[in-house]
Amino acid sequence: MAELNYNNLLKRVHSATAKERIDDDRFKVPKVDVFYEGNTTVLKNFDKIIDVLNRDADHFLKFLLGSVGTAGDISSGRVIFQGKIPMRTIQDRLDEYVNTYVICSECNRPDTHLVKKDRTLLIRCDACGAFRSIGSMKKRKTVVPREVFKEGEIYELTIKDIGKRGDGVAFFDKYVVYIPGVIKGATVKVKIEKISGTVAFGRVTQ
Repeated sequence: MAELNYNNLLKRVHSATAKERIDDDRFKVPKVDVFYEGNTTVLKNFDKIIDVLNRDADHFLKFLLGSVGTAGDISSGRVIFQGKIPMRTIQDRLDEYVNTYVICSECNRPDTHLVKKDRTLLIRCDACGAFRSIGSMKKRKTVVPREVFKEGEIYELTIKDIGKRGDGVAFFDKYVVYIPGVIKGATVKVKIEKISGTVAFGRVTQ
């Protein structure tokens, strides 16, 4: 009888573990799918990301725009950003949003929802019952200051692509840098001559 009870208990544990594994697998946030049109950046799969996050589209968009420092709009399930935003930057901002506004800091599960109380935004976990303000979660994060990107300074950049006009394209943090007279794959020292929004222009220097 004791062995029978043990076997039944073991089956229940395996069943619960399998269910938890299925639930975890169900929360797979798509990687950002980005392409460029002229001087705009298009996030193609914004609607698919929102479906998985289970968050308000306007809330996520406002976070993205504020994080990358540009303007943008939702159009047919996509987001169109003004300026050329590196895909890595958008992916990093998505990861930051998930960690701040979706994943429970106590049990690490995505079964949460946002609650606004007065002027405070709270995140409540339906799985473990944890309830805390978004502000307190942000304060606990270690903030790594970005390197300052300034006109007149010299930076070592790697040419990732060649633009339509033949200029080399490099990236620095959220900036897209255009450099004439270079080849794809080269690593060069570049003096930044002009910065406009998230777009910069430079020239190779010795």
